[in-house]
Amino acid sequence: MKKMKKIISLMVTLCLVLSLAACGKKTVNSTAGEGNITKAPEAASEQPTEKAEPREAELSIMMSFPQYMDQWETYCKQFEDKMLAEENIKVKVNLEMPSSDQYDSVLQARLTGDDAPDLYTIHSNNIKTYNETGYLTDLSGEALAGKIFDNVKKTVSVDGKLLALPIESTAWGVLYNKDIFEECGLAVPNTLDELKNVCKVLKEKGYTPFLLAYQEQWVPQLMTALTIGGKVSGELPDWLDRMYADNGSYSEISDIFDVIDVIMQNGTERAMEEGSEAGSADFANGKAAMYLQGTWASNTIMTTNPEMNMGVYALPINNNEACTLINLSTSTTLGVYPDSENLDIALKFANYVLDDKDSSALFQACGFNPIATVHDYETSSWVKEAYQYVEAGRSYQDLVLPSAVTDEQGKLLQVYYVGGVTKEEITKTLDDKFKEANKLSKAAE
Repeated sequence: MKKMKKIISLMVTLCLVLSLAACGKKTVNSTAGEGNITKAPEAASEQPTEKAEPREAELSIMMSFPQYMDQWETYCKQFEDKMLAEENIKVKVNLEMPSSDQYDSVLQARLTGDDAPDLYTIHSNNIKTYNETGYLTDLSGEALAGKIFDNVKKTVSVDGKLLALPIESTAWGVLYNKDIFEECGLAVPNTLDELKNVCKVLKEKGYTPFLLAYQEQWVPQLMTALTIGGKVSGELPDWLDRMYADNGSYSEISDIFDVIDVIMQNGTERAMEEGSEAGSADFANGKAAMYLQGTWASNTIMTTNPEMNMGVYALPINNNEACTLINLSTSTTLGVYPDSENLDIALKFANYVLDDKDSSALFQACGFNPIATVHDYETSSWVKEAYQYVEAGRSYQDLVLPSAVTDEQGKLLQVYYVGGVTKEEITKTLDDKFKEANKLSKAAE
């Protein structure tokens, strides 16, 4: 009998233990709303919070400076990581950098077709045109707008609206090898006669004066950018207005060919077989003492030869020093396509370009000038040298010519270099091209 009582007592105890264990398990694993069982506060606090699945998005970006592909690929990756970590958005950035000669035509085809990039670069001179065709988003209300220096902001604004993000703000002229100049006892020239003497001395010392790389049409076009800008700013300030009114002519500035001839006749051979990147590398390696190329080429030059002692001077147009000026401009800008399927992400990227923490490293790595309050890096010596002209009042704002005219100038100078066209023929062609551009512009209004 006693044995039977012990068995019954043991069975009751086991049932009670199992019942309590079951109850405890139910309380921990249950969720609110399951019968009358509520979640134990202590157990709930121990459960990890499940993170929502990230939103996925793609961003298409087209840029016109393939020499900075590595820097921008790195920055796009940083943007992807930032978006995933901070906003739980998994962004895939597709970065494209067509060659400079192909860029404008590729961009136009994409914009007029059904494949517009979400962000793309354009020259600041073309902002008004792209805005009139509805291809740019007003960035005035974005955080980036409050960071851009006021004088730079003016160059990318139309009717008080900030329509593009400035990237390259440059003061540029002719790059030169300071060590070669010092060895030859040369100072930078301020007149055309002085430039001719520099070429003469360099040749006597066994150096080629100018590095020529004309395979891409935009490179010889740099000569017209500097020569027309200097000539017009120094002697014919109303020329451009008259050209837009069909009352001017390239014959009025025909003396720009005097310095163009000096450059072409004192340069490296086979210019049409060499592109800008190869030319920059050759200049870095000492194959010529001077290179008519913007400071944007500094990345390739200094990567090729980190010990390069490089300077910048204003190109003399004639013997009037009032025309010997540095070109001061905002060239490359970044626009946002207003009909982007991921407009919010595109705007986030535009703002990230002027990120308080990361932007300085990007701009410094590319050799760009500071353009915003977030930029706190030291500029290069050649940039400082160029800005000495600006501070002395010896600079001009980049002239705004119709893009069709600018392109034609580059093509014609390529042909002029190989002897296929005369100065007079260039003058007539450019006059006709300008009038044609004016006609198209009026028709579009």
